[in-house]
Amino acid sequence: MENQFTKYEMARIIGARALQIAMDAPILIKITEEKLKEMRFDALKIAEYEFAGGILPITIHRPAPRKSKDRLGQIKEDSVSDEELIAKAQEVEKEIVEDAKEIGLINEGEEDEDTMEITESKEE
Repeated sequence: MENQFTKYEMARIIGARALQIAMDAPILIKITEEKLKEMRFDALKIAEYEFAGGILPITIHRPAPRKSKDRLGQIKEDSVSDEELIAKAQEVEKEIVEDAKEIGLINEGEEDEDTMEITESKEE
């Protein structure tokens, strides 16, 4: 057996193959009648025998981890400063307040507490 399978992969492969055999799939390895009688025609034992013979056309795909050091370094380089984030938040807030005034949710000169807090922090 070329590949090293985990016990979970082996269980999955043998179980899937046993199900196929139980549903009258052809046996892929030559087994004598005596050997079949010894196995009591058990699909699971036949699947184990095929697996041990290394003839099952089943492969395991193990995807590589998605995170890498290069990607993490790139994220750090692309990070935005606090000042830029605050400036962007203030711009968005102004747009929201203007839109709210246009549709009549806020009257001229009237501001809510959140707006006042950001306006005060802007002055500092």
